[in-house]
Amino acid sequence: MALSDADQPVHASCVAWQSQGVLITGASGAGKSALALILMGFGCDLVADDRVCLRRAGDRLLATAPDTTQGLIEARGIGILQAQPRQQAEIVLMVDLDQTSAERLPPRRKVTVLGLERPLIYGVTGPHFAPAIIQILKAGWSDR
Repeated sequence: MALSDADQPVHASCVAWQSQGVLITGASGAGKSALALILMGFGCDLVADDRVCLRRAGDRLLATAPDTTQGLIEARGIGILQAQPRQQAEIVLMVDLDQTSAERLPPRRKVTVLGLERPLIYGVTGPHFAPAIIQILKAGWSDR
């Protein structure tokens, strides 16, 4: 898909559980592609790696891949891998790998992108991080 005037390219990776997308941001080398690969291993589909095109459609934040990288993801130290891409996903969660959270029960964070507010989580060290992201995509948070 070519960039339109409404597309906003961002340095990020994006995967989706069904149509529910997570946008993974962070500096170069922060582990965006690595986390995307882990999430893909748990059943998510690749939307885009390294560069994601964001577009607002009403109250939806949509992500797609540029034509040049569609269906490709980098595995550091291994090479560029092919994946069956999902054409588009609605971003329902943002992950910022430049920030880390050590709190047991962190506050609910939000970030605004293209005028739309989305839930935000920081990176977490531990084997539960990727499965927790999947669970958020599947069912969300508890209000308790």
